[in-house]
Amino acid sequence: MICQNDFKYDKAFTHGGVFHADDVFSAAMLKIINPGIVIERGNEVPEDYDGLVFDIGFGEFDHHQKDKRVRENGICYAAFGLLWEKFGCMLMNEEDAKAFDESFVQPIDNSDNTGEKNQLSSVIGDFNPVWGNENESFDCMFVKAVDFAKVILMRKIMHKNANNKAKEMVKKLVEKTNGKILIMDKSAPWKEAVKNTDIEYVVFPSARGGYIVQAVPDDEDKQLLKKPFPEKWRGLETDELRMVSGIKTLNFCHATGFLCAVGEYDDAVKTAHAALEATI
Repeated sequence: MICQNDFKYDKAFTHGGVFHADDVFSAAMLKIINPGIVIERGNEVPEDYDGLVFDIGFGEFDHHQKDKRVRENGICYAAFGLLWEKFGCMLMNEEDAKAFDESFVQPIDNSDNTGEKNQLSSVIGDFNPVWGNENESFDCMFVKAVDFAKVILMRKIMHKNANNKAKEMVKKLVEKTNGKILIMDKSAPWKEAVKNTDIEYVVFPSARGGYIVQAVPDDEDKQLLKKPFPEKWRGLETDELRMVSGIKTLNFCHATGFLCAVGEYDDAVKTAHAALEATI
């Protein structure tokens, strides 16, 4: 990525008429970076325009010219990708910004350039005025689409940045843990922090009350678990599960063996130890 960590624009210009996820998410990104920026639309860039121009005009943040830029993996940049490449590091660290380009930005760019179906792009496209309804203007609906996209993008950014903080917190807990059971006093994303460790089960408070005990995915194949919960527990109704396991507040064991729900802390820890010692 070619990241820039300063932003000097207080206005931007893009094309008018029908809009797509590319220009909508571009505008949403700019409004997150500078909430006061004014996004203008039209069919031709005003002469001597001194703001940022995107998705029109064949400039730095357009992709309609013959020599448009292409990523190493063959996916062409659209305006959203070009803006993200330059300013994404203002919203998350460089490593995460690059990963976000791959997971979120590239599918939108690719849909805009090729017409390949993308559900999120389709949802944004549906904000365009409904045929035959004269009460809706393209500019009015563009604003609504940008507001919608801004919420999505902000939540993505917030979760990514929060996950980084959680990863550091959980890493510290892992360093203090002896054995194969990690016990957390609050729920937090933990999978990245336990990767390549000996941890096999994680215990943490449930948002629904009580506690969750979860089996850790295999480091190499995330579809597998290092050690799933005993097969004889899986999918049983609560009374039978408690009888078979001998754990009085064990309420649920998922049929795939990746998760248990337990009422009390001591029983949650007991569940993890019982699973650790059990023959699958």
